[in-house]
Amino acid sequence: MNPGVSSFTEFLTSYAPDLLPGRRAVPGAAAGDEIPHATTIVTVSCQGGVVMAGDRRSTMGNMIAQRDIEKVFRTDEYSCMGIAGTASLGIEVARLFAVELEHYEKNEGRTLSVEGKANRLATMVRNNLTAAMQGFVFVPLLAAYDEITDTGRIFGYDVGGGPYEHKGFYSIGSGSIFARGSLKKLYREDAAPDDAVLTCLQALYDAADDDSATGGPDVTRRIWPVVAVITADGFRRLPDDEVAGYVQTLLDARMTAPDGPVAPLR
Repeated sequence: MNPGVSSFTEFLTSYAPDLLPGRRAVPGAAAGDEIPHATTIVTVSCQGGVVMAGDRRSTMGNMIAQRDIEKVFRTDEYSCMGIAGTASLGIEVARLFAVELEHYEKNEGRTLSVEGKANRLATMVRNNLTAAMQGFVFVPLLAAYDEITDTGRIFGYDVGGGPYEHKGFYSIGSGSIFARGSLKKLYREDAAPDDAVLTCLQALYDAADDDSATGGPDVTRRIWPVVAVITADGFRRLPDDEVAGYVQTLLDARMTAPDGPVAPLR
């Protein structure tokens, strides 16, 4: 021990290096479980556009980290991005992707094509591969309005990038398997945007019913899912009061049919 050393870090290096942050043992749990995780996102194409919705819960292992996190982000006037997995990384990439699209538009004088947006995001996801292999995994879901075809388009990703285009509907996150089953039952190719919003909310409700990491609408705290609609008029995030109306319609119907609407056989 050398009490004359002015640097505590140097003192600790020689006396107890295992106490330094970089020298600590890896925790027994997966490293990714130590920080908040975002969960379920759903998206559905509809007449002249696309709808995306996300629940508001984030988790740390079996604990609820936050009840009102936002997981759906506007990336430009005709696209949005949802995130699942490591929340901090996903939010950072969503913000950076929005700046990337704005920078391209200012430099080139035009917006990037839908395929171009999907490929740019794929590169950003691929750049996180090293961290993903260490447990810090996030995956995005991209929804965009295609001005050329007047349709909504959906792109999913894996940790290696992608992208993979999905027709009609898709979901990501811990509750995605349950949400996707609900979407498969309720999806209608020619649905109006209003009906597509309700379809997304039904899917999130079904996911929350079976997945503890997915949060349902919190009526007492008035915390509603984030819902975005993208059409030829551009990106629009539904205000909470409007989402609350859709949720109330859903809840009223579930009072008599707890498992939700039944899809017609024909």
